[in-house]
Amino acid sequence: MVTRRDLILGAGAASLAAGPARAETIRTDDGLYRQSWFLESFLELGPDLEDAAAAGKRFAIMWELRGCPSCRDTHLINFADPAVETYIRERFAILQLNIIGSLEVTDFDGETLSEKELAAKYGVRFTPTVQFFPASVDGLAAAPPGEREVFRMLGYHEPERFRRMFAYVAEEGYRGMGVEEWLRG
Repeated sequence: MVTRRDLILGAGAASLAAGPARAETIRTDDGLYRQSWFLESFLELGPDLEDAAAAGKRFAIMWELRGCPSCRDTHLINFADPAVETYIRERFAILQLNIIGSLEVTDFDGETLSEKELAAKYGVRFTPTVQFFPASVDGLAAAPPGEREVFRMLGYHEPERFRRMFAYVAEEGYRGMGVEEWLRG
């Protein structure tokens, strides 16, 4: 099994940088499904968002839980669809976190918390939950946690609706209308 350290420091990082080979769904040591192209991170949200923006991508956190059937379906159905996977992979840097995890994460405001504590800080109670953040870190540290994200996707959605919700953020549909209205358009 490839570890985060292998990907960051070893040959895994080179293969990820090589370009868009067909993604692989893997199982992590903590039992989560994971896409091979998901963000490898030192778990510092500010620098992760800045790196995503520098690469021309939006930053999102995908909260999951071991044994969550909707999380599994998101990986094995939605990300298995080449059109969905390609669209999201080209436009987003996704950090996967475990809603009950113990890894330490540094929030935009500099506070270091466990994954579980960070989920509670942001009011994340369901899996999967995807938090989408602005294109820039400007003002995020001073904003209350509930005002830092531009959109939140809860639960499982069929592949095309799932992709279109990512498009809502990529195309900044949230600036002019609610997601349901945007999806009807």
